[in-house]
Amino acid sequence: MQAQSHHRTPAAPHRARTRRGAFLAASATAVLALALAGCGSAASFSGHHHTHTDGAAHGTADPSAAAPSAGGHAGHDMAGHDAAGAGRAAAGNGLAAERGGYRLTATAGTAGTADTLPAGTPAEYRFTITGPDGKPVTAFAVDQTKRMHFYAIRTDLTGFQHLHPEMATDGTWTAPLAALAPGSWRLYASFTPDSGPGAGGGLVLSRTVTVAGEGAAASEVVPAATGTATVDGYTVAVEGALKAGSAGALKVTVSRDGAPVTDLQPYLDTYAHLTAFHAGDQAFAHLHPQGATTGGDGGPTLPFHAELPAAGDWRLFLQFQTGGTLHTAALTLRVA
Repeated sequence: MQAQSHHRTPAAPHRARTRRGAFLAASATAVLALALAGCGSAASFSGHHHTHTDGAAHGTADPSAAAPSAGGHAGHDMAGHDAAGAGRAAAGNGLAAERGGYRLTATAGTAGTADTLPAGTPAEYRFTITGPDGKPVTAFAVDQTKRMHFYAIRTDLTGFQHLHPEMATDGTWTAPLAALAPGSWRLYASFTPDSGPGAGGGLVLSRTVTVAGEGAAASEVVPAATGTATVDGYTVAVEGALKAGSAGALKVTVSRDGAPVTDLQPYLDTYAHLTAFHAGDQAFAHLHPQGATTGGDGGPTLPFHAELPAAGDWRLFLQFQTGGTLHTAALTLRVA
């Protein structure tokens, strides 16, 4: 799958805290922590952590209801830390439309219906987040400079989009999707309520939509696991081996024409944004940044403290910014 770019006019278990603290102290580079949570950015292509389990996600009658990821982690929650170090709960693998009394409800956009969207043309996807009282939620906490992060991915993990929708006063969000290829898509809303019973707890909810048209049933094979990817003349290399459910280290290095890249610009309060989707079930994982940017340029090496809950292939989308341009590289990571 060919990476694309967009132009801007952008916690490990208790036993790992000591190790992570030492790692941070030893590194001059910002450390990123992997989590099952969400945050976002606008890109047409393009995943903190103490763990606890609260059981399966709340069921729904729609086809976007909870489904366990490979390895049976449907109800696996993670809690994380923002750049200031404050605790933030993260919930689930993103495969449910409802969780903890909060529900993602879609409405018809400028084209299509709540469950369908047109192919080959930009479309607006409108939705609300309703709370346990059944009313639309309008108070959301800011996470990495945004109150809502929205993702779209086709079933075969192609066509990734990462957006920041706008909310109307009645609680209706509008996500301006770029043209979608025919097929089945899953749309994810990542947010943190700022009031009510769920205040302060991060949630990732999703629904599926159908994009009709020729080739809707066609599916690309997820590219084989590899340690490198190229985009816009940049090469991204990922080093490290992960085992499902265990904390591990990943090191991302960005280069160009064989030379290290040291002019990574701050993007969403970090030097890189990383999102992951599990092949087969589209389980969502967000690799959340640990620590704010210094205000200057970053790179070329970005260390990650990582934990993915399920074995198999994960498609990673790494976003970074140079010269005011947002780049997104995609590669497949095999988790044992």
